Amino acid sequence: MSTHGYEEGRLDLPFVGICTFGKYPYVSDWDAIDADVAVLGAPYDFGCQWRSGARMGPRGIREASTLFAFGHAGAYDHEDDIVYLPAETTRIVDIGDADIVHTDTMKSHANIEFGVRKILDAGAIPVVMGGDHSVNIPCINAFAEQEPFHLVQIDAHLDFVDERHGVRYGHGNPMRRAAEKDYVTGLSQIGIRNVSSTAKSGYEDARSMGSDIQSVRQFRKLGVEGMLARIPENTRYYLTIDIDAFDPSIAPGTGTPSHGGFYYYEVLELIDGLCKRGNIIGMDLVEVAPDYDPTGSTGTLAAQVLMNTIGRMLHHR
Repeated sequence: MSTHGYEEGRLDLPFVGICTFGKYPYVSDWDAIDADVAVLGAPYDFGCQWRSGARMGPRGIREASTLFAFGHAGAYDHEDDIVYLPAETTRIVDIGDADIVHTDTMKSHANIEFGVRKILDAGAIPVVMGGDHSVNIPCINAFAEQEPFHLVQIDAHLDFVDERHGVRYGHGNPMRRAAEKDYVTGLSQIGIRNVSSTAKSGYEDARSMGSDIQSVRQFRKLGVEGMLARIPENTRYYLTIDIDAFDPSIAPGTGTPSHGGFYYYEVLELIDGLCKRGNIIGMDLVEVAPDYDPTGSTGTLAAQVLMNTIGRMLHHR
């Protein structure tokens, strides 16, 4: 019987098949997560103050991530001489999306928190794709019974507003809500620049609550090693990445683009150093809005950052 080209299994090119993150297995039963890393979509964007559209971020990142579905060989980095994400030992699953209830912030956030808690209960590392940056709030809430950690934020905006017109859970509030947690031991806020979402008083509050704030230009003066030296060593990190930390020349697909941002290798080298310096125990990547991304470069960047971060997290832990 002819096997029609399947002698060695499917070629399974990026544009073939069901679109999960990295083409890793889909797990619909959140009580049956058996993996080292579980990816969860949080397609919520009602926290936006300007352009919406990040609700489509998880779907866009998943599609882009199929480009990096490495098949049987893993991802060999000749600069590091390391094979990241080797197929024989890599245990990553995509558990789909948290349910979003339109106009209901608290219910939507609760559903995101539930998903992250299920991942933690399974002993896996949660990797959450937003959505706007408010989805970080339920992600951090899910760690309430976990060991303390240091929060590393890579972002253009400080997101440290306490309350504005009664709003406490929008995408300008998450770092303030995180800093209030007794299990968040401090914050490194990196890439903050230009006109921000937070008034001067918010910067003063952030520093008084244990935050180290560095702009892109300050980061470049410090260098990667200098920036890493400011982050506590041999500890647990939660990593939150807003795609607008990157320059809009490479990441236009976001609601609040801010010129003067990072380029890819600056962030990759920082994350690589973070993985060697301690353990990333959870992360989110937010604010990808595919409708403003005509070439797909922002989604590709997001997927590439996630894949490389997961690879380094697993390799260096």
